[in-house]
Amino acid sequence: MFLEVDGHKTYAYTGNHAFDASLPTSIFIHGAANDHSVWALQSRYFAYHGHNVLAVDLPGHGKSTGNALDDVAALAGWVKTLMDAGGIRQAAIVGHSMGSLIGLEAAARYPANVTRLALIGTAIPMPVTDALLETSAADDHAAYEMINIFAHSPRAQIGGNRQPGAWMMGNSMRLMERSANGVLHADFTACNSYRGGLDAATKTQCPVLLVLGQHDLMTPPQAAKEAIANFRDARTVMLDGTGHSLMSEQPDAVLDALIDFLRTETTTVV
Repeated sequence: MFLEVDGHKTYAYTGNHAFDASLPTSIFIHGAANDHSVWALQSRYFAYHGHNVLAVDLPGHGKSTGNALDDVAALAGWVKTLMDAGGIRQAAIVGHSMGSLIGLEAAARYPANVTRLALIGTAIPMPVTDALLETSAADDHAAYEMINIFAHSPRAQIGGNRQPGAWMMGNSMRLMERSANGVLHADFTACNSYRGGLDAATKTQCPVLLVLGQHDLMTPPQAAKEAIANFRDARTVMLDGTGHSLMSEQPDAVLDALIDFLRTETTTVV
């Protein structure tokens, strides 16, 4: 469905279900140069099992109009405006990579509105290398190529998708290549400049789940340790042999972790 957020047309995938105010809501937020499609399995599962689902395209990404925002705090405010536009008072937030920072900041800023927070492939803080900042600023295709290598475990780079014929590296590249010029750099700038993550972790009141990849080179698991210590109520799931692209490398494991975490908010629909 489409919502108007800050004067711009904004897309949110709902799993082909109409919004029902009586059901719990889960908002899925993608990472840099991605869109709602990275949550295909997870969002559809919850849409068919008692949740309103909004797998959003951030501003300037996917089907959403407007310019990409280069500030995590502004993006957290955008999420709250999205909720207001959809008439959503409370929601669980699930975010991957950059989306995890957005979800974290939203949970800290709007504790009455965020009921649970799942951080997939996160690092707090989340610095970006000079090479990626420079190549993305130049809209150099090399930025996508580096991301594609860094974001996948060695095993994923030679195949192994549970869907025969699916090519993880190729799918990831095509998705990033759909981004407009400047989008990736805005995303990286937002990640690199965000300095409030540890403070936000301290302020977060809701339960938190972290799903981390053992072989994640972009957001190494050790980069989340200090934040984990700052959360009031956090649990961690480590996926063996997995890189940064957790939803494509181990989609079922990510879904299982989310089902367990969101279980108390789920009402099964037959």
